[in-house]
Amino acid sequence: MDRVGIKPFLKLGLLELVSIANKVRKDSVGSNIHLCSIMNAKSGLCSQDCKFCAQSSRYQTNIPVYRLAGKRQIFRAAQEAQVLGAERFGIVASGDSLKARELNIIADTIAEIIQRLGLKVCASLGRMNKDGFLLLKKAGLSRYHHNIESSPAYFPKIVHAHTFESKIETIKTAKGAGLEVCSGGIIGMGEALNDRIEMAFILRELDVDSVPINILVPIKGTPLEDKKIISCKEIIRTIALFRIILKDKTIKIAAGRESALRDFSSLAFLAGANGMLIGGYLTVKGRSIGEDRQLVDEVKKLWQE
Repeated sequence: MDRVGIKPFLKLGLLELVSIANKVRKDSVGSNIHLCSIMNAKSGLCSQDCKFCAQSSRYQTNIPVYRLAGKRQIFRAAQEAQVLGAERFGIVASGDSLKARELNIIADTIAEIIQRLGLKVCASLGRMNKDGFLLLKKAGLSRYHHNIESSPAYFPKIVHAHTFESKIETIKTAKGAGLEVCSGGIIGMGEALNDRIEMAFILRELDVDSVPINILVPIKGTPLEDKKIISCKEIIRTIALFRIILKDKTIKIAAGRESALRDFSSLAFLAGANGMLIGGYLTVKGRSIGEDRQLVDEVKKLWQE
């Protein structure tokens, strides 16, 4: 499948497209639902200007602001994630990059989590050089998360403080250090369907392992606070196209799924998704674990039909 080959799929009705994507999902990745949970280990104080983000110090969003949590606090969050049923625990820190002292704290905590809990650990810590990635890998980190957010053409409309190319460089450096990579983006920021398709092809060319699809949650105080939430139909079509393009990659529905999909959450899995974030997001509360467990049960039944 290339950029020309995807064009016939754009003309299909939604139900036909979903049916094709569901078959690709079944044939390529099977029927496991991958669950992960993240901790906002450092909140706010970010110098970057991403228009969608509540953690930028340039916007007045009234979110909690705090410096990097301690080892004990991060470890407790990992324990809670394991109880929720997450197979992966992600440590997320705001900002463009971390100081050496902060990175060492996280590396030590990763080693403890793996040794005592046996939980797979991911991290999202901004841009980093190869030495930083090797430090984390030695500690036991298995996967690094770094979203490209959108297409190269649309990226400058939502971020000015750093470049799309720097995102790509970070992903390639992480892979060069022997780490798996989780990378996706946000839909519903005003981009066109072609921007989402281009993002999917770039992620495939980068050979990332997991692709989170976030749906914009307009946050008061950010430049996108008045952006209308995209329709459920657009979301489902996007997920289906991602599955057809990315084929055997894990595709996770993440932030925004609760408010945008509402009662149609299970349809996202029929359209090709095979994973989701549970337990809430960085600055946005998620659904209860009971509701998410019920959703998993519903999806498994649908996949068996």
